[in-house]
Amino acid sequence: MPASLGPSWYSKVPVVGLAKAAQNQPMSQSEVQDAAPQPVAPSPATAVVQQTVYPIIFAIAFCHMLNDMMQSLLPAIYPNLKKAFDLDFAHIGLVTFTFQVTSSLLQPLVGLATDRRAVPFALPTAMVATFLGLLLLAFANSYALLLVAAATVGIGSSVFHPESSRVAHMAAGPRRGFAQAMFQVGGNTGSALGALGAASIVALEGQRSIAWFCAMAAVAIVVLTFVGRWYKAHGLARAKKAHAAHTHDLSPAAVKRSLAILVALVFSKFVYLASLSSYFTFYLIEKFHLSVRDAQLHLLLFLVAVAVGTMSGGPLGDRFGRKRLIWFSILGALPFTLALPYANLFWTSVLSVFAGLTLASAFPAIVVFGQELVPSKVGAVSGLFFGLSFGMGGLGAAALGWLADLKGIEFVYMVCAFLPAIGLLAAFLPDLRKRA
Repeated sequence: MPASLGPSWYSKVPVVGLAKAAQNQPMSQSEVQDAAPQPVAPSPATAVVQQTVYPIIFAIAFCHMLNDMMQSLLPAIYPNLKKAFDLDFAHIGLVTFTFQVTSSLLQPLVGLATDRRAVPFALPTAMVATFLGLLLLAFANSYALLLVAAATVGIGSSVFHPESSRVAHMAAGPRRGFAQAMFQVGGNTGSALGALGAASIVALEGQRSIAWFCAMAAVAIVVLTFVGRWYKAHGLARAKKAHAAHTHDLSPAAVKRSLAILVALVFSKFVYLASLSSYFTFYLIEKFHLSVRDAQLHLLLFLVAVAVGTMSGGPLGDRFGRKRLIWFSILGALPFTLALPYANLFWTSVLSVFAGLTLASAFPAIVVFGQELVPSKVGAVSGLFFGLSFGMGGLGAAALGWLADLKGIEFVYMVCAFLPAIGLLAAFLPDLRKRA
């Protein structure tokens, strides 16, 4: 009997085989097969880690860039619409409200629906809605049609964001933070490019020029169709394996408490970022008497820092753990935000860059942390946090504008300086890596 098989070989041999071996009698072929070592099914802990599918992640990031670029065109034509339809600011506000409701509040509902029933080709369908919304926006000849156009573009966004975040999750493999960061940076880039496109084309050519941007939607439809095919052929199976391999022992109450903490952290992050992105130029002009051009350059530095922070936050969360990254990102911005209202111009610019860099790095980790808390509801969690990021940013900007009118723009930054202190709540988040 070969010694190389080791002691465990004896336990695989049936009693009949052992008796014949002891009497030096030959065993039959079936008895030899029964005696052979049997393969053992791997447990989730020893399962092979799925590889990261980079082409799908880059495709989703590219389409996110196109999607957010097209969405940024709506506010860009507000001056044209106000003049063409003789609108007042209340009418403009209703257009914005219609877009925000459909693009923000519907996202968790869309994610919840697609969690229950997978729709692999929801992404190209969402981009078709955006395509139709842009056409309506370009050729609308009544205020009612403008509202329909804004709602249609918003519906496209409400389907695109949770579903594309889900696909990034499917394709991520072990690099979930990286995948979410790439996806989110695509959106940041699109918003910036959309502002440039609006300034160079829409502002000069007017409402009808929106139709030219439908070509971007057509490109995105083609790309997302290929993504949908991958989703159907491979993504669903990968999602099931990932769900089985990433579990935790948290009670439902602990999961709800953790989600509530994440919502509070999203509030602190996006309200403070709204204070800078919406009112930073006014603050610099009022306090340091800068020109509009110079104030916008300082704002550009801040926006670049936000993009860099978003991109770096995902891989850092993969490397050091998402709880640590969230703790560092939110609470770590507190020294910079507290010092900013009292700094001179140079240090105001430096502090704003570091505040944006640290705060922005939290969001990819927050989204992935939420997905890992509720692995069976990836779409709903993605829709919840992206919808909150849209809604809280808009509501925060409105509330801070009211506060600035009441108390002054400098007072706004003195109040907002304490928002990152909410990051102390991150201490109560569970460490999912230890519980896996």
